[in-house]
Amino acid sequence: MNITLGFGPLASLIAGILILVVPRLLNYIVALYLIIIGLIGIFGMNSAHL
Repeated sequence: MNITLGFGPLASLIAGILILVVPRLLNYIVALYLIIIGLIGIFGMNSAHL
């Protein structure tokens, strides 16, 4: 099993975690979206299209 790290998914994961520091509703929504996209990209779940 090969895990490849791309810059885009990793950056969105880090951005999502950092956005969670500021507690606003829109920030939570954007942060959850970025974390999910980052995890999908990191773990290579290419069959899931959002």
